[in-house]
Amino acid sequence: MTARIRAILFDVGGPLDKEMIMNRMIDEQIISSFKKRGVDISDSEYSLVNDWAVEVFAPKIYQAIIWKIATGDTKLAEVVETELMDTAARRNNARGDFELRQGIPELLQELSDDGLLLGLAANQPTTTLQNMDRLGILQYFSYKRVSGSTGLRKPDLRLLINVCRGLGVSPSEVVMIGDRIDNDIVPARTLGMTTIRFVSGRHSKQQPRSRYETPNTDVRSVQELRAAIEAIVSNPPDIFVDTGPE
Repeated sequence: MTARIRAILFDVGGPLDKEMIMNRMIDEQIISSFKKRGVDISDSEYSLVNDWAVEVFAPKIYQAIIWKIATGDTKLAEVVETELMDTAARRNNARGDFELRQGIPELLQELSDDGLLLGLAANQPTTTLQNMDRLGILQYFSYKRVSGSTGLRKPDLRLLINVCRGLGVSPSEVVMIGDRIDNDIVPARTLGMTTIRFVSGRHSKQQPRSRYETPNTDVRSVQELRAAIEAIVSNPPDIFVDTGPE
């Protein structure tokens, strides 16, 4: 059974906000914090820890990275986490608060002109909405709420359900676009949405653990994303139903 696609949901970090400067500065901050406390970790060693955190589907990846490097030292991990939070404003200033991916404004305009409803499905603070408004892209979204304004965070299915209710559509009429298998693809597929993974950034190496977690398609650029959406809208796939064994 297939359904007509009426809405496109976007995660923010990855598809809209490249977060390249932010991720680099976060890694530098974590390494620096440990070094100040006598724990030296090379770039290659840090990369291995990052890959581990991605592979195990760590819900809060920075906390997982810090915990792994701290090797069970709770006080050390707490100090490094605190420093990471305390330096957030400096990182945001350095990156201009939002690293808008080139070609996204034009894509959002095209999708809106085509009559598709656009919604946000993102774990973000409410300041993200202000930044999107400043950049001129919030206007294209009919559903403008994020986790900071609802108190719900992916992979909680209720976040996606609320977006669908806000747009007046059923999950089978929705395409979800995100960069994480665990936070974006899995909950969306569980609800019966069509999924596109934007392979980008820290979670680019993340892999599905079964066929039930596999996105309908992977893209690596806005051009590929535009083509994938056009293909799905013109020929929607069968609705996914998880009938796999426990």
